[in-house]
Amino acid sequence: MPRYFFNTHIGDDVITDLNGEELRDPDHAWEASRAIIRAMMSDPKNQARLMAASLVVTDESGEVVLEYPFAEALALPQDTDPPPH
Repeated sequence: MPRYFFNTHIGDDVITDLNGEELRDPDHAWEASRAIIRAMMSDPKNQARLMAASLVVTDESGEVVLEYPFAEALALPQDTDPPPH
């Protein structure tokens, strides 16, 4: 299974995911991204700062698979399907 890395970009700061996660495909990485963002945003004291953040998901070679803005993750209903490729 491919490994995906979930790097948080907040302005000029980057919180790098050094471990990554093995997932079946980019759609599963999109679902995981949404869950990660919603978990990070569950603490009200983080919400204002993170609204401009994004989760940049890369594969093992460092290629960007997707970029998921935090604000977009909160705007979508829980059962929303991933975007088409």
